[in-house]
Amino acid sequence: MTTLTATPMGKIPLKGEIAAPGDKSISHRSLMFGALAVGPTRITGLLEGEDVRATARAVAALGAGVERTGEGAWTVHGVGVGGLAEPECALDLGNSGTGARLLMGMVAGCPITATFTGDASLSRRPMSRVIEPLSRMGAVFHGREGGRLPITLTGPADVMPIDYRSPVASAQVKSAVLLAGLNAAGRTTVREPAASRDHTENMLRSFGAAVETRTEDGMIVVTVDGQPELAPQDIAVPGDPSSAAFAAVAALILPGSEVTIRNVGLNPLRAGLFEVLTAMGGEIDVLDRREEGGEPVGDLRVRGGALKGAGAPPANAAAMIDEYPILCIAAALAEGRTEMRGIEELRVKESDRIALMVNGLRAAGVEVEEHEDGMTVSGSGGRPPAGGCEIDASHDHRIAMSFLVLGLACAQPIAVTGAETIATSYPAFTDHFARLGADIQSR
Repeated sequence: MTTLTATPMGKIPLKGEIAAPGDKSISHRSLMFGALAVGPTRITGLLEGEDVRATARAVAALGAGVERTGEGAWTVHGVGVGGLAEPECALDLGNSGTGARLLMGMVAGCPITATFTGDASLSRRPMSRVIEPLSRMGAVFHGREGGRLPITLTGPADVMPIDYRSPVASAQVKSAVLLAGLNAAGRTTVREPAASRDHTENMLRSFGAAVETRTEDGMIVVTVDGQPELAPQDIAVPGDPSSAAFAAVAALILPGSEVTIRNVGLNPLRAGLFEVLTAMGGEIDVLDRREEGGEPVGDLRVRGGALKGAGAPPANAAAMIDEYPILCIAAALAEGRTEMRGIEELRVKESDRIALMVNGLRAAGVEVEEHEDGMTVSGSGGRPPAGGCEIDASHDHRIAMSFLVLGLACAQPIAVTGAETIATSYPAFTDHFARLGADIQSR
């Protein structure tokens, strides 16, 4: 188990620039959709964290040719929709819920059998949200009670297109159903109560699939026409806004800081955190707006200063669900209260993120109230919280990184155990912070 300790910066600001690591969501999809195309898909800027590497191994086990050609550069030789081969061994997705759920959708569209496994954290996370709609499409699942890994999935000879009304807005559920529907003879539809990340729809369109998105009776409706021939693509993966959030918040809470984060993906369904931080008074400027791989991208210039507590509207939850832990850190240094509600999904992520953030913030001397569907943080108005504690991240990478950022602004260091999982999404985390002047290291 890895323990990292963040040393307080005192009055020393963060300075410099970094490039955001490749977007994890788009990296996963690049490998998967490349496997479903006919011919070579070339990817640059791929996030080479452990989660994405697990997806690369799984895609190769399903019959695609996967080759690393340089740093962040990969080529996937696809086998076409419906062309996946039955793997000879279990597909180990490590800590990746995205990898597991989306690959289940791919396998559910083919008449093959595959077993899905993962690490201890992933094996505690329920898969029932994707099992239920994929079962309607003809897939058969055998797994642990509560729909937990390991799970063996057998796809049907002829996958059935469905019209599925999802009880929650979830990009993973939507994507799994759409991926299974690619091999169905007909149109597959997913209806959501709110918009979720649309990377799957954007990328499927670029590969040549017929995908339609519309609003109907207050629902977001996405349809895909089955059995297309997907054309290989050249994909430049933009930087991950979820990873960029850590340096951005660190700069905001340390007065005098000025940090530039290059190549940040600014998809409106992913940029909710930056909107909330700006509403809190954060100085975040977007430079050189552009489009890469069908996604809006820009460079963020972030300057430290006073923040004020603000509400995080529940309607924004789907656009920033992974960023609530680091938002808590900004809230801890803000003036006043920041209320975060409608985020009960955080209780079934890599950990119960609501409980872990509440307990960790209290240990660091931050006042916080826990709700079943969220939390309310009472900020210090810029005064350093006490710190001087050890936080168990429960092998959750976002919890670990969030409390390390808090440690930079505390009176005493914060040590985080279970920090080895940072490598799943942000292998260069400590190196990037060192480049900005921070001291985060194993002690």
